[in-house]
Amino acid sequence: MAARRSRTEDMMTDHEAVAKNVEAFRLAQIAADPKALGALCADDLSYSHSSGFLEDKAAFVANATDGKTEFLSITYENPTIKIVGPAAVVRFHWLAEMMTGGQKVTNSLHILMNWLKQGDDWKLLSRSATKL
Repeated sequence: MAARRSRTEDMMTDHEAVAKNVEAFRLAQIAADPKALGALCADDLSYSHSSGFLEDKAAFVANATDGKTEFLSITYENPTIKIVGPAAVVRFHWLAEMMTGGQKVTNSLHILMNWLKQGDDWKLLSRSATKL
């Protein structure tokens, strides 16, 4: 008979799973990988940019992978993850360098991500960015 895991062990496992997906999302953004981004996002995704521009899942994946912006680097500084039932609240300082319109651009943002546990998977449900 398998031993039951404690609530703390379940939360640690969830914490690790969310952390893994957050890193996978960062790498998928840099790679502009539509398959990976699509797999990490919930169907009901609400993705808000620091400009206030809002995208659903289809628009986010299409725009993030259309080649108009090439990420040179993305860093998630000081990430925090708080598991709340089937949700995870993730916050971090986003630092990025990118090429867009032939220009090198850097930005510094505060990011809030909400991840939702769907079955055994964690999916990005919403993301909001604030300029620093």
